[in-house]
Amino acid sequence: MKNDDDFLKELLSMFKVEAEEHLKTISSGLVDLEKTTGKDRIKILEVIYREAHSLKGAARAVNLIKVEQLCQSLESIFALLKRDELEATKEIFDVMLDAVDVVSEAVESPDSIDITEMRNKLESIEKSAFENNKKSSTDKKSESKKELNNDDEKKPAVVVEQKENFVSEQKQKIEKEPEADKTEKPAVKSAPRSEIKSIFSETVRIPTTRLDSILLQIEEMVSAKLVTGQVTEDLKTMLVEIDVWRKEWEKIYTDIKNGDTDSRRSRMFVEGESEFFNWNFHQIKDIDDKLIYIYKMAESNFRQIGSMIDNLLSDMKSLLMLPFSTLLKMVPKVVRDIARDQDKDVELIMRGSTTEVDRRILEEIKDPLVHLLRNCIDHGIEKPAERIKAGKPEQGTISISISQIEGNKIEIVVQDDGRGIDPEAVKRTAVQKRIISEQAARNLTRDKAIALIFESDLSTSPIITDISGRGLGLAIVREKVENLGGMIQLETEVGKGTMFRIVLPVTLATFRGTLVESGGRSYVIPTSHVERASRISVKKIKTVENRRVVTIDNQIISLVHLSDILGIRNDAGDSEVSDSIQFLLVRSSNKLIALEVDKVVNEQEFLVKGLGKHIQRVANIAGATILGSGSVVPILNIQDVIKSAEKVSYAPRQEVSMVKDKEERKSILIAEDSITSRTLIKNILESAGYNVKATVDGADAFSALRSGQYDLVVSDVEMPRMNGFELVTNIRKNRSTANLPVILVTGLESKEDRERGIEVGANAYIVKRSFDQSNLLDVISKLI
Repeated sequence: MKNDDDFLKELLSMFKVEAEEHLKTISSGLVDLEKTTGKDRIKILEVIYREAHSLKGAARAVNLIKVEQLCQSLESIFALLKRDELEATKEIFDVMLDAVDVVSEAVESPDSIDITEMRNKLESIEKSAFENNKKSSTDKKSESKKELNNDDEKKPAVVVEQKENFVSEQKQKIEKEPEADKTEKPAVKSAPRSEIKSIFSETVRIPTTRLDSILLQIEEMVSAKLVTGQVTEDLKTMLVEIDVWRKEWEKIYTDIKNGDTDSRRSRMFVEGESEFFNWNFHQIKDIDDKLIYIYKMAESNFRQIGSMIDNLLSDMKSLLMLPFSTLLKMVPKVVRDIARDQDKDVELIMRGSTTEVDRRILEEIKDPLVHLLRNCIDHGIEKPAERIKAGKPEQGTISISISQIEGNKIEIVVQDDGRGIDPEAVKRTAVQKRIISEQAARNLTRDKAIALIFESDLSTSPIITDISGRGLGLAIVREKVENLGGMIQLETEVGKGTMFRIVLPVTLATFRGTLVESGGRSYVIPTSHVERASRISVKKIKTVENRRVVTIDNQIISLVHLSDILGIRNDAGDSEVSDSIQFLLVRSSNKLIALEVDKVVNEQEFLVKGLGKHIQRVANIAGATILGSGSVVPILNIQDVIKSAEKVSYAPRQEVSMVKDKEERKSILIAEDSITSRTLIKNILESAGYNVKATVDGADAFSALRSGQYDLVVSDVEMPRMNGFELVTNIRKNRSTANLPVILVTGLESKEDRERGIEVGANAYIVKRSFDQSNLLDVISKLI
């Protein structure tokens, strides 16, 4: 029985791999079908019809009845579309795409998903099509009887009868489902369609041609193994001969050293007899000849094995290489869903989907790519009316282009033709969030102001929702990209659009790095972050506001010693005073520092080693590598290093934090008519260290604002006397409270309610369905 269970688990694992591929193709096919006309529709329909049919058969093989039933219903609808017996409206496409998500959940968690509602929707579409076809057929027969022969007259009736029988059979199947299906758990809310969950991430399909190449190389390495074995044996023989020679020589040497000139060995040596010298000469020459031979063998073997390993490594990398199309299949659906939710019309253009990259990079870049797409649609692309007013086409455009550059790097360009990013708005928000001072904002160039958009907590969105406005999206994107050893750049023009350019390595296995020494230890710095390696006279180092700075290309840059950043002492004890120092100019995003080191050793390719499961995150360290000497050397995380450098350089930061600790606790006013919700929110905020006053409705809250001082208001929307929207409106009208941050926490989650929250001036809109403690506290920390 255990073997059967293991086999079933293995079979289900294989099925999940296959299912994800089918579902991605169906999903992207439906999105393409919605915007395709003419003959191309038939081709797309044929593809998704076959995918649904194949998935149905595979589900039947592993006894996943729910997946099989949903695929059967989808297959029937696809068949109706193929025969032009169903008019595909946007509503029908919505249902079919929803069905794909439900199938995905049924594959992942077959025991916890209820498919009844979705099956009813799909069957309703079928029934409606059958009735319309029946009516249309009857009308045609009455109008043009003469044009139809007897066979043609019978066909519609037969088709309708077959369809009705099919629907009847499907009903019977539902009634005959196992009892377990009838007593299922309540339906589990499906994930948003824009987030298609990956069913698997540790399986990859490999072409047999690539495996053949690897097998041949491994077979060739057998001969290299034999040669290495022979060299080992030769070295062993040499060690024996050297040991014999050493013992003989030690005997002579000991006698001479002790003044024992009577021994035979000593007399041979002293009297100049040639026996020992001849033996010694030939012994050394024999060893020397063998050493030369072994050296040549080892050198040849090294080249041979090195070439084999390089080729084998290259082929092994190719096994983990996947085309970008495996990731881009889900992108059209993501764009469609986000655009539909916001009443925007967006066309997606994708290029370079055949470009191959390491599977691990594809997995890691998926979330950043979705963040960028959401950002383009949410903040970039305008609504149709706004675009027409601006003289743009009603339909917005987002393009994704992937290309390979420099042989070992890829470039991803995500571009939209939306409203662009206003640098002045970014500056205002940065000052408001206390990321920079007003003086610093005035001195910022346009490019540096735009670069602030990647800072955490900075968002130009007028309101915080459960989707956007928290200022985390682009910060996360930058962090993910840089952790992969890549870089991201932003170009934008107000009214024209925005372009994100990401450069990533093709593989994660190896990378180019610069080996440096600091504090008696060695470190590797990714070369992609190094702009320059140079020396500078100590006379040119200045001190400004408790930090060392140097001027490079007319730019003042902080200079920090790597040992100070890492908090290590110089174990080498090198007290040598020099008139110059060595440094690396390193960059992470828009931040640049001069990193002082003791020595720059070289720049070469390194093999990346992870820190292990038990050490997932170490400050300033991204991983490790092993040098040819066998020593383990840390690989530095430049993003962390630059952040740590700021703490080393800026002493005044400690004074600021001490002042903040002495500040009085912030006061928050709650407006909530539900005693349960009011008590919950009050306890959460008081536990977080805030002074809290609770009121029962909007009118009571507005009265409290007139008599007291508060730093923020948390309000429900649906309340007696004065609702939340009215409360926000009155707060904004009052001069003393016009700038007071207000968070609406409500059960109203429709798009219209969210838009009204923006219109009246709320700073954040949190839906109670997705409410949790950390969510609320996170938003409050961003507003006060």
